[in-house]
Amino acid sequence: MRRMPRPICSLLVLFTATIPAVSEAKPLRVFILAGQSNMEGHAKVETFDYIGDDPSTAPLLKQMRGADGKPTVCEGVWISYLTGSRAENGEGHGKLTAGYGSRRNPKEDGGKIGPEFTFGLTMDAAFDEPVLIIKTAWGGKSLHTDFRSPSAGPYVFNETQLANFRRQGRDIDAVSVTKENETGCYYRLMLEHVRHVLSDIKRVCPAYDEQQGFEISGFVWLQGWNDLVDSGVYPNRHKPGGYDAYSTVMAHLIRDVRRDLNAPRMPFVIGVLGVGGAKPNEQTIEFRKAMDAPASLPEFKGNVLAVETAPFWSEELAAIANKHDKVRQMSTYLNSKHKDHANADGKMTDQQKREYVKDFEAKLISPEEAATWKRGASNAGYHYLGCAKTFALMGCAFADATLTMLKDQGRR
Repeated sequence: MRRMPRPICSLLVLFTATIPAVSEAKPLRVFILAGQSNMEGHAKVETFDYIGDDPSTAPLLKQMRGADGKPTVCEGVWISYLTGSRAENGEGHGKLTAGYGSRRNPKEDGGKIGPEFTFGLTMDAAFDEPVLIIKTAWGGKSLHTDFRSPSAGPYVFNETQLANFRRQGRDIDAVSVTKENETGCYYRLMLEHVRHVLSDIKRVCPAYDEQQGFEISGFVWLQGWNDLVDSGVYPNRHKPGGYDAYSTVMAHLIRDVRRDLNAPRMPFVIGVLGVGGAKPNEQTIEFRKAMDAPASLPEFKGNVLAVETAPFWSEELAAIANKHDKVRQMSTYLNSKHKDHANADGKMTDQQKREYVKDFEAKLISPEEAATWKRGASNAGYHYLGCAKTFALMGCAFADATLTMLKDQGRR
């Protein structure tokens, strides 16, 4: 079942207004967020102001900042965040605020947000009981290998891959052993961390009441780029059904994580890759269909929702990004002889090249566009341009979908 986003900026007010005050204690609400670099989150806090430029999202910015102008610190939400490299993973934890996005040092504020910030803000408004977010995310990870769960079985190389290995003179047995060791590694790390946190919740969430216990109330998955671009694993990715293998492994992940966490009714949200916005290429269209597909399986009706993130892509910033790409292309052209550009004879000096590119950029990108870019973007397109507005809207949408499933299940 696909969950299309609705206007998000009113969600916090909506949930606060519709949930009656309850005095009795309730179990701690636990939510798990997992995926790759976009779940990490590459939106710098410096791009928050861009959220306020849009009247429809300005109210959301007020939720994200305190009266002192600093990012809100959630009084009722705690987070444990595992990230880093395979050899040097680390945990950051504390009350939820901005800074739990991508981190160079897992234990230190990275100055960025992912979807966790507004997801937590929404949950803080929705529940009287404490909330705990357990986030595990690493950049550059695939579902086909890194997060592959047990019931999906071992990764099997297709004939195209095997033929390429032979042509390259590679040792297929050695390659197979390496793949076997990599398969499911990050699924296991994710589970290990969740279990570690749940074994001593007070370490992360001092408000936890052991007598009331806890409830795993939702799981959010945001991943996809490494699978999208892998032509070896998906040799027919430009054709209908070219990413069917992703759908199959995604369904196994949902089943396995519920089984392994003993949470058979746990609401599961699939964040459908939205890079490229409303007009993606054919390959991305096919991949989005594959991400969406598991939510339509009969066994997942009402307990798995696919949330489209393309509506939150900033078309305004993307248009400016395209112009920046043209500037970079021009710089590349000038570093070699090119008949269609100013350095056709290859005699331009480095200073002349710099001046030419600077002038080209000034003519292509207006001062207003340059200011907008600086205000709203902080990373590359595959990271949703590092736009805090985009990640904030995603977080609210993921929370909305989770709360909808909980309500349908009679659990809120």
